[in-house]
Amino acid sequence: MGTINQVIERGCTMLVHFDKSASSKEIKESLETGSNEEKADAMKKVISLLMNGEHLPQIFITIVRYVLPSEDHLVQKLLLLYMEIIEKTDSEGKLLPEMILICQNLRNNLQHPNEFIRGSTLRFLCRLNDPELIEPLIPSIVQNLEHRHPYVRRNAVMAIHKIYTETPRGEIMIQDAPEIVEQLLNGGESDLSTRRNAFLMLYHSDQDRAVQYLMANLESVANWGDILQTVVLDLVRKVCRTDPSQKGKYIKIILMLLQTNNTSVIYECANTLVALSNAPTAIKAAANCYCQLIVSQGDNNVKLIVLDRLADLKKNHREVMQDMVMDILRAVASPSVDIRRKTLDIVLDLINSRNIEEVVTALKKEIIKSQSDTGLGASEKNAEYRQMLVQSVHACAVKFPDVAGSVVHMLMDFLGDPNTASALDVIMFIREIAQTNSGMRASILQRLLDSFYSIRSSRVCATALWIIGEYSETREQVEEALATLKSSLGETPFFEPPSDERFVDDAEEEKEVYESGSKRPIVLADGTYATQTAVQTSGGGPSTPNLRALLLSGDFFLAAICGGTLTKLGLRYMKSNTFSEEEKNRTQAEVMLYIVAILRLGKSHVVAHEMDYDSTERLTQCFAAIESPESETTRVWLENCRESFSLMISEKLENDAKEREKKEEKPKSQADDLIDFYHLKSRKGLSQVELEDAVATDLRRATGFNDPDAASNARDSKLNRVLQLTGFSDPVYAESYVTVHQYDIVMDVTATNRTNEVLQNVCLELATMGDLKLVERPQNYTLAPGESKHIRANIKVSSTETGVIFGNIVYESRNEDRNVVVLNDIHIDIMDYISPASCADIAFRNMWAEFEWENKVAVNTKFTDVKEYLDHVVKSTNMRCLTPESALDGECGFLAANLYAKSVFGEDALVNVSVEKDKDGKLGGYIRIRSKTQGIALSLGDKITLKQRGPEK
Repeated sequence: MGTINQVIERGCTMLVHFDKSASSKEIKESLETGSNEEKADAMKKVISLLMNGEHLPQIFITIVRYVLPSEDHLVQKLLLLYMEIIEKTDSEGKLLPEMILICQNLRNNLQHPNEFIRGSTLRFLCRLNDPELIEPLIPSIVQNLEHRHPYVRRNAVMAIHKIYTETPRGEIMIQDAPEIVEQLLNGGESDLSTRRNAFLMLYHSDQDRAVQYLMANLESVANWGDILQTVVLDLVRKVCRTDPSQKGKYIKIILMLLQTNNTSVIYECANTLVALSNAPTAIKAAANCYCQLIVSQGDNNVKLIVLDRLADLKKNHREVMQDMVMDILRAVASPSVDIRRKTLDIVLDLINSRNIEEVVTALKKEIIKSQSDTGLGASEKNAEYRQMLVQSVHACAVKFPDVAGSVVHMLMDFLGDPNTASALDVIMFIREIAQTNSGMRASILQRLLDSFYSIRSSRVCATALWIIGEYSETREQVEEALATLKSSLGETPFFEPPSDERFVDDAEEEKEVYESGSKRPIVLADGTYATQTAVQTSGGGPSTPNLRALLLSGDFFLAAICGGTLTKLGLRYMKSNTFSEEEKNRTQAEVMLYIVAILRLGKSHVVAHEMDYDSTERLTQCFAAIESPESETTRVWLENCRESFSLMISEKLENDAKEREKKEEKPKSQADDLIDFYHLKSRKGLSQVELEDAVATDLRRATGFNDPDAASNARDSKLNRVLQLTGFSDPVYAESYVTVHQYDIVMDVTATNRTNEVLQNVCLELATMGDLKLVERPQNYTLAPGESKHIRANIKVSSTETGVIFGNIVYESRNEDRNVVVLNDIHIDIMDYISPASCADIAFRNMWAEFEWENKVAVNTKFTDVKEYLDHVVKSTNMRCLTPESALDGECGFLAANLYAKSVFGEDALVNVSVEKDKDGKLGGYIRIRSKTQGIALSLGDKITLKQRGPEK
């Protein structure tokens, strides 16, 4: 068996993508005889090839001979990049002899009369970690601190900083670095960047010197530049964390810097205040700074960052932040929808009994303002913003019912809003308030009846009809409701049927008459003539009542709801003792007439399509109920409907409360908490075996593997993700462990030489299909017989789609120049990129209507129970079932449920499961997937098709 060599990755300071290939001969000729431009192009190719795994040992001497002497700035800069990436040590870690030439060139550059070459070389030294190369250059680096140009001094300070803090033996090579830098600061350095770098170096390497310098110049801190003041704040945070007793001394500095005009310094001051103190005064001062930044800054990204900071403050300092609600609410003045949404989310979480009145008043003003603003392009944005405001007012009224009365009547003016989503939010809010606040039902009903004529949206009209039919209880309310509905429906019939006695020669002429609205003479039953006007079939003009227009347009779902509302009102009318028998009979006949007229309209030729079976059945039940008001179904119409709605509202409020508790629940332990291995503190009374056993127990407890079964399952889960890429009989055996992160995929490929000869230039060549992109080309290796290598490949993911990775392993052997082993394809699972999420029912319906991609999957499963099948689909797709558990309870052969998930890229995935049990016990139906992108719809459909059959029996 060969040994497995672990890959030790060096730090990468530069990444260059390069697709084109170039021959070494051409590059060498350009470097030797080319002009400065040709040398620069050749150097770029050399750097790109080296960064992509190529080895060019023969180029080094050519570059030393022909490129080092060049005075061109671009060539010199590329030369520094080349020296940064080449291997400078041998396999044992010793410096290569030829690097002495590089060291001499660097010394010459540090003494060059041109400040750009000096500064660029000093910047390069910041990325160099070889003590043998750096040590001879120390005197030249220190000498550059006195150079006349600030660019050189600035980079000299950074070079000293990096050498002293990060280079091996750096503190020995330049022992007096902090003292030298302090002398530079005290020497009256005028360049702000140089002073900032010098102070930063003291901050990291000698904190006491930095504090002494700060205290000695305390009076002038306010006049320092913003970049230097930011480092001062970093120092303050570090000192106070190590010694909290000094907070009082440094708070004065923070308060002083709060008075500056620089927004970045003010932001850092607020962050420092929050980090150092939990005092209400400090938190309020920081929150004030954040609120000022929101108003003063025009960059939306800055506003979003500041809002995130306010959201963090809200978690730990709710009482203080509740007094800042109105200041935070000023952020809604921004035209950005994301900023407005985030602001409203923060404000809604901070409302209490003291500020609710102010918040609701401000929201009402914003609603009115959004309606009056008619600027260019503002209509669509205002509609979305108005919808958010309505939802916010709804949330306020649910939390504090006392304020509902002040907003309900104002919101009802928006029932006729052209934006259906906004109007639908209003009517849903009114429906919930009518159920939860019985004292407002009469005023809500009266206002709804008065404005019912203005509703032109079918969905809004349907909910309004349900409210009217459910909460019209008194004699006056029932009478006014019936009058409003009859006015909105118009006279019956809804169309005039063709008569056999009409003087129409054929069906085409008859159709023309009815569609044109022309007048033709007809013969009545008594033999007299009359003139008849045909009804327009287009849904009516602007003067047509709203309900009548919607029914004539073929909206039979609304027709069924209208029939149900008429039935409820008619039953209440007939059950009331305040009406005479004549009035009851007349109302019963009118309701039956309207139901029959709607049924006849649905079966007629004047509508675009015939009424569906469900609506027909519903209207037939309505007719039967109003025909027999003493039957047992009356209680279902008048009582059970409201009881079901009440249970639904109660369950919704309970689920919302659970969601809030879940969001507010604090983690039991933080991710960066220290692990206390208390058994390692003392060995008294413990043998070596007992100590090792105790440490193992601690490790299992710390890593969550206390349970042996859990540890075994974790190992099995990891082994299940190992994919075999080649066969055991192939010359190179390869297998891969795929780790999927949010935005990238890491492939750890183990390649083993199965032959008895050395394989050279073993290369893993990969290609991708879908929205996957290979970041870098893996380097070549040489494998001895039986030897294995770990090869890592990084792949970038740009969207939620099932991708495929395929490729080859190419190698050279003694007998053949090039051999290819084809790898098995690797399919990336979409389940790694989507996670369960929740959304409101209205939002789900809106997205369902908007999304254009749909994938319809037929149900094909071994499950025989609809609930078990739904649970299996939810588990297999990593989605959340939005349908309440109470709606899925009970034994029934039919089930319909909505599932929802969100991808790491913010994409929405919607699924509707409709399944029923056939007579033979098998399940049938369809699963519909909708998304904004085709990739999710297709990938999720393939996943469901693969997993839906269930476990093999």
